Amino acid sequence: MTQELFSASTAGAIELKNRIVMAPLTRNRADDQTGEVLDRHVEYYAQRAGAGLIITEGSQVSPEGKGYIQTPGIHTAAQAAAWRKVTDAVHAKGGKIVIQLWHVGRITHESLLPAGTPAVSSTDVAAEAQTFTHDGFVPTAKPQGLSPEGIQRVVSDYVQAAKYAKEAGFDGVELHAANGYLLEQFLKDGVNTRTDAYGGSPENRARFLFEVLDGLLTVWEAGRIGLRLSPFATFNDVSDSDPVRHYTPLIERLNGYGLAYLHMIEGDTGGARKGDFETLRKLYTGTYMANNGYNRDLALARTASGEADLVAFGRPFIANPDLVARLAANAPLNEGNPETYYGGGDEGFIDYPTLPQAAE
Repeated sequence: MTQELFSASTAGAIELKNRIVMAPLTRNRADDQTGEVLDRHVEYYAQRAGAGLIITEGSQVSPEGKGYIQTPGIHTAAQAAAWRKVTDAVHAKGGKIVIQLWHVGRITHESLLPAGTPAVSSTDVAAEAQTFTHDGFVPTAKPQGLSPEGIQRVVSDYVQAAKYAKEAGFDGVELHAANGYLLEQFLKDGVNTRTDAYGGSPENRARFLFEVLDGLLTVWEAGRIGLRLSPFATFNDVSDSDPVRHYTPLIERLNGYGLAYLHMIEGDTGGARKGDFETLRKLYTGTYMANNGYNRDLALARTASGEADLVAFGRPFIANPDLVARLAANAPLNEGNPETYYGGGDEGFIDYPTLPQAAE
């Protein structure tokens, strides 16, 4: 089997030293008051700069977009300055890094939002889901359906976040339109029951997404913008009656954008590789990043066959800062500790051993 997985590649305008991507991983370790990343984040991401591309943990584009405690933001100058330390450290190690732009929509709780700020969504129906607060996991808030004016305000928030991302020195941005968060709450007909210009047909449900993409294009060139989708996922209480039919016009339209990549969760987020994602993959003519349930053998096979241009690994990167080297050597992987995945300090964040350390 050829070793395409370890060969140099590109994601639009971003040159990559290999095809292994660190997927976005929420770790709940930012300053909860300011939304700023900390020194431990500088070390954490720099340790993983062997990846062809790092996608940061989701970073909210506004205070309204926050859905979990201790998640970072990219909506203030101070947040951008804190992120700049991360990007400088990753670049010093020869890595590339983009930031994931995130708005959770209805997957939040009143205690996480500024006083008087409601949760928002395509709908006013609460998700049957939970979120992580200072009191542990609690049911999510009842949202207000965004008005057309509210939608334009959120579009502006994404654009401003993209500007801060550029100030922070990122190589690009990834737009999060997956996993049951705000943009997917518009895309999927199991959530979006609107009857205005943002509901009904697949094209109308995708209108908000494309308005955000067009806004990002006023800040970044297309080859530095990625997009994450999860057509078949049900995470955070979303569903769609016909993902292939409803996502087909979206992906066909994306082909004209020349994006850095399309990041596709193949199946159910963190679960089964189900659904006809192969049909949607064949529709896409640009750089395709595959995600969900990948191990070394599957990543080697699908990059060798051309079914995936890039492969995103999530949890293996938590416990293996040198994941690329381990995969290249077919070496054993460290086991992660789920008790330290979300929240905490340095333990389970920056103290996993690399191969030379493990051999000592």
